Amino acid sequence: MLDSFIEQTLFPVTHDLGGFKVHRTLPAPERTMVGPFLFFDQMGPATLPTGEGIDVRPHPHINLSTVTYLFAGAIDHRDSLGTAKRIEPGAVNLMTAGRGIVHSERSPGDERAHGPVLSGIQTWLALPDALEECGPAFEHVAADELPVIEAGGARARIIMGALWGRSAPTTAHAGAIYADIALSPGARVPIDAAADERALYLADGKAVLEGVPLLPMRLYVLRPGIAATLGSAAGGRVMLCGGDAFSTPRHVWWNFVSSRLDRIEQAKRDWRSGAFPLVPNDAAEFIPIPDRPLTVSYP
Repeated sequence: MLDSFIEQTLFPVTHDLGGFKVHRTLPAPERTMVGPFLFFDQMGPATLPTGEGIDVRPHPHINLSTVTYLFAGAIDHRDSLGTAKRIEPGAVNLMTAGRGIVHSERSPGDERAHGPVLSGIQTWLALPDALEECGPAFEHVAADELPVIEAGGARARIIMGALWGRSAPTTAHAGAIYADIALSPGARVPIDAAADERALYLADGKAVLEGVPLLPMRLYVLRPGIAATLGSAAGGRVMLCGGDAFSTPRHVWWNFVSSRLDRIEQAKRDWRSGAFPLVPNDAAEFIPIPDRPLTVSYP
């Protein structure tokens, strides 16, 4: 029965970063994108030892936007624009790379002091062809600025785009829907068919689509034009993502995304040569480019 609503089920690739796991469902060999979304990572949940934390050293991006959304914990973001911003649960960090940006992500010092907890979702969104080389930008939207809808036993925070008649203030460079849906026991809510492409991800607890259980850490791509009912008997947390379908394919290699393979090759040369800008107050180290050919490309 679930097959009548689900077009594809994408399974995670799990990376153990030393006591901290990341589960990645996009990109996958069988599918690159759901609407503008082309990268979907669940971070944790994890509790790190006292005095430790995450330290994602400065690294570059091009031709995409990154969205960081936390369930628990905190991350200090710094970038080559001079931004220094902490993100905490329920807020959004939106970083638009455009023609090029460098950033770092680290556990704040006060979080390390008592053993940081970290749980959340990181996504990348492709930029439309005409905006791939736009100027880099950063936007923080506080938790109390994002609309929250309570209906049908669910509490949904709209991260980007529109849901159930409400819209988030977060900049969307392409048509997108992104929401965090907390389902109370007995909840039943509609997942409408407005977007070209949509997917559901069970981040925690239990949930069913049209009465059929969803499994955790799977990205369920819904069939276009099909409305369905999402529910939960015991309570759960489901992420909804998607939006306008892209007609131009995107290529993904390391931290670089582009509609053009030659643009990715240029970005590789620029990072090796030091042509990207530095991150103020975090320029002493960086992540070196992988020593491998351009082999990951999804038409």
